[in-house]
Amino acid sequence: MNRAELARVARAMVVKNKGILAADESTSTITKRFVGIKLESTEEHRRAYRELLFTAPGVATSISGVILYDETLRQKTRDGVLFPAYLEKIGIIPGIKVDTGAKPLAQFPGETITEGLDGLRDRLIEYRKLGARFAKWRAVIDIGTGLPTDFAIAANAHALARYAALCQEQDIVPIVEPEVLMDGAHSLERCEEVTEAVLQTVFDQLYAQRIDFEGMVLKPNMVISGKNASNRASPDEVAQATVRCLKRHVPPAVAGIAFLSGGQSPTEATLHLSLMNSIGGMPWPLTFSYGRALQDTALSAWSGNSANLGAAQKELLRRAKLNGLATTGAYQPAMENQAA
Repeated sequence: MNRAELARVARAMVVKNKGILAADESTSTITKRFVGIKLESTEEHRRAYRELLFTAPGVATSISGVILYDETLRQKTRDGVLFPAYLEKIGIIPGIKVDTGAKPLAQFPGETITEGLDGLRDRLIEYRKLGARFAKWRAVIDIGTGLPTDFAIAANAHALARYAALCQEQDIVPIVEPEVLMDGAHSLERCEEVTEAVLQTVFDQLYAQRIDFEGMVLKPNMVISGKNASNRASPDEVAQATVRCLKRHVPPAVAGIAFLSGGQSPTEATLHLSLMNSIGGMPWPLTFSYGRALQDTALSAWSGNSANLGAAQKELLRRAKLNGLATTGAYQPAMENQAA
């Protein structure tokens, strides 16, 4: 394990004014997105869409890294350049999603365990040869009546740490993603309580499995009210609760924190990130690792029509720029109608 190299890549992933584009939707997930624009999910359509994102003029100004799916990691631009090589050439770090999804946790109704550890060491060796310099693994924690259980939290934390150890063994920076879902009607306080328990258990496991904190990036949920909560917390309350939770449970040595959007609207996710960075006094940079919150408006603008390529790329660049501003606390909602 090359600690210096891991730390260098991790720091580059979380630099100010930039964030990570999550373009790692599985084939089934992107098929659902394509249904929304009435486009058939063929391999070529998926390739063309990802190329649209990666070749947007000046995208590296606001994007530090891109999380790819296995299929995309092996695909090429129209000019025959492998996507990882193309991204690296323009100054963007290529990454790879390595988990195989959340599956029902046996004997624990309503809870899941993320799978994909079998054969992971060999896959990581291949992914590194293909150009991946970081990886991502997502654990899913649901809030409900009697949920989550301590066992489900512990099982997912253990798997996250095993994944992270295998990544660092191959000089690949692990993005550790324990997501407490915002589905449901729970309060901000309940989300904070669960997120604290999850983060504490995850870092206990990371420490036990000898993870180098300087060579990893945390991708957590924000502390936020459930989507169906009757009295949802304000943006300021979300920012304060999230920062408080992180300061209590995330070691200062961690290279950085790149939030997931978790079903928030694009503007909501950007505002929350900016408010957090306005608070100041954080031991780590706070940035973004968004999928839909960066892509939704671009996908709608494209709609599978090559004539809309420029308009779609402009939408991606607009959202990326606004989120880049949010990493310094400089974003204001009024900018939504101004950014080019």
